[in-house]
Amino acid sequence: MLNYIWSGIIIISVFCSIILGNGELLSKAMIDSGASAVSLLMTMAGILCLWSGIMKIASESGFTTLLAKIFSPLLRPLFPHLDTNSEAFRCITMNVTSNLLGLGSTATPFGLKAMKEMYILGGKNDTATNEMVVFVVMNTASLQLLPSTLGALRQSYGSNAPFEIIVPVWISSACALVVALMIACTFNCLSNRREAAKCRL
Repeated sequence: MLNYIWSGIIIISVFCSIILGNGELLSKAMIDSGASAVSLLMTMAGILCLWSGIMKIASESGFTTLLAKIFSPLLRPLFPHLDTNSEAFRCITMNVTSNLLGLGSTATPFGLKAMKEMYILGGKNDTATNEMVVFVVMNTASLQLLPSTLGALRQSYGSNAPFEIIVPVWISSACALVVALMIACTFNCLSNRREAAKCRL
């Protein structure tokens, strides 16, 4: 669907630029945006390679096990049916850690693996479990203590203080996470009650 939307926007933009006689500006913008995109990708690639390497070292050295123990008291109430020593819980821990560092791209592989492990633990049912719902919500509305990706973007566009937005990021991401988890847990409780009522009948 998004492909159609973006294609429509591009076609409308090109058509309007031709009608308004801005063809030269369109050509210049296409060339400049291509160069900017390559420069931005190189900047982002450096940041992602650095933190991906650090996360790989953490995984191989057993630091992820330590992180799982640290986050266990906080994550355990959200995932009551998961063993804290399981692969799913470890991947969730790494996903949370990556998101705290503002590395959404690094968090994605851990998130996908965590979902796969929870899918297997759930009996390969096509219906998402409560833990899967909570994890998707938590991953989407993630708390960011160090918005590395956002800082890199701001720096690439000439910001002299790329991390000056860190306090607003803390506030907004914390509010989004709390509200999202409250809604997800509320709906999960309602779903559990409905299932319990069906079982009684």
